[in-house]
Amino acid sequence: MLFNREKNLRTFWKQYNIEMDNNYYVYILTNNSRTLYTGMTNDIHRRIYEHKNKLIKEFTSKYNITKLVYYEITTDVKAAIVREKQIKGWIRKKKIELIEKGNPEWSDLSEEWF
Repeated sequence: MLFNREKNLRTFWKQYNIEMDNNYYVYILTNNSRTLYTGMTNDIHRRIYEHKNKLIKEFTSKYNITKLVYYEITTDVKAAIVREKQIKGWIRKKKIELIEKGNPEWSDLSEEWF
């Protein structure tokens, strides 16, 4: 089943000319209650699609955390892992400052992706 889902997602990305790359992304998602979730991926479009469609049963599905409010890109996987851990270790106030520095309205940065 996992294989079929991945195959379907690849077909979806090709259909819309979305190319996968060698970048790594550290991102923050939220919900209407502003619960925060920090993650890391090498395919931001796929991962956000999974969060929005609750394809993976985890914290984000349980609390309806589907709104992308922050992300950053690197080509270094080790740097992405370190950065994700760094942000996860921050107090909530510091995470909010990071989000509001680039996205003061807390807009969904992935709103037009799908």
